[in-house]
Amino acid sequence: MYFDGDEVRAYDGRETAPQDVNGELFMQEGEPLAFNEAVVSGLSVGVPGTLRMLEKAHAEQGELAWSELFIPAITLAEEGFAVSSRLHTSLANDEFLRQDPLASQFYYDADGEPIAVGETLKNPAMAAIFRQIAEQGSTALHEGAVAEDIVQRVQNYPERPGSLTLEDMSGYEALTRDPLCTPWQQWEVCGFPPPSSGHLTVMQILGILDQQPLLEAPLDNGVSSSGWLHQFLEASRLAFADRGRYIADPDFVEAPGGDWSLMLAPEYLEQRSALIEEMSMGDSAEPGNPGELDVSWASQPEQPEYGTSHISIVDEEGNAVAMTTTIEQAFGSRIMSDGGTGMAGGFLLNNELTDFSFVPEIEGEPVANRVEPGKRPRSSMSPTLVFDQDTGELVASLGSPGGAAIIHYTARTLVALRDWG
Repeated sequence: MYFDGDEVRAYDGRETAPQDVNGELFMQEGEPLAFNEAVVSGLSVGVPGTLRMLEKAHAEQGELAWSELFIPAITLAEEGFAVSSRLHTSLANDEFLRQDPLASQFYYDADGEPIAVGETLKNPAMAAIFRQIAEQGSTALHEGAVAEDIVQRVQNYPERPGSLTLEDMSGYEALTRDPLCTPWQQWEVCGFPPPSSGHLTVMQILGILDQQPLLEAPLDNGVSSSGWLHQFLEASRLAFADRGRYIADPDFVEAPGGDWSLMLAPEYLEQRSALIEEMSMGDSAEPGNPGELDVSWASQPEQPEYGTSHISIVDEEGNAVAMTTTIEQAFGSRIMSDGGTGMAGGFLLNNELTDFSFVPEIEGEPVANRVEPGKRPRSSMSPTLVFDQDTGELVASLGSPGGAAIIHYTARTLVALRDWG
């Protein structure tokens, strides 16, 4: 999400499914794969899109030369950094990363022990790849030796290889989408449209919550009252029920009633809010019907969601960015590529396709977020820019890491900003 002082733009670099996949991608003998079996495989790797998106945004908004942007990262990769306790512990606790030959050599010693805290970790392969990208742009990743190495590792993964091709890599296209901007109290909150479920679900939670009796601010130490937290969680359950049924890649799935804003209509959220009672509804929250549907979707079964990084920046000229990015799990698919450099290190491939529903249909009804060729998996990413409704001035840039919990963190942050100072 980018604000240039005049308008907000939403840049979409979400990964896509390879062309040679279908809804049965994560099914085996009529049953969905165990989650980690799907993650640690070639099946989970989506066509990467972040670099193409950054290149597109830079072409439209950038000030510095493209090649200059890579100097700090190249320097860090060449000179290395001291391994932190967190990285060491994460490596020690991960049961899958050692299985990949490149990752095992890079992160672990001959006995399978993770690189020690304080030891310098250099990544010459990454530096070499960044130099290529600095000179050639995103083509250096999506075509040529780097793309060939990615495809080779995905297609030749033991047990569950993927179908990613060079044509998939070269054909990826970053998109500019219209942001969703929603009036909320004194502000206008702008967020990302589908295939992100972030903005719609955040604003459903807040809209449902605002129909509830006003409860006290949090205690002095920042802990929310039990009454407020009950309302927040029940609103979240109702919003997630709608998310699980309706939200997916808009190039494949029509919005209910043909307009995503119907999910945020005040009268609809009032109906949903009326379902909140004193006792928790637990797992029984059902989706509503925000608009007449041409197709009846099945609700996606619950499955894990992980990962993510977020940055919020406002510069001295008032330009603002809220950017959320991820390879899904912390170590992605646990497949490492050296980009064909033959050097130590490289980068980890994503496991984004596990953000799709493993089950393509339920009792004959399709799941909106099922796997389809070229489709972008639904995400929880919630980059958000907030503006004053009266003046149009920027109030805040926010977002969060945290997998599916991104939505809860972002919603609660907006409440804290408005109600609790």
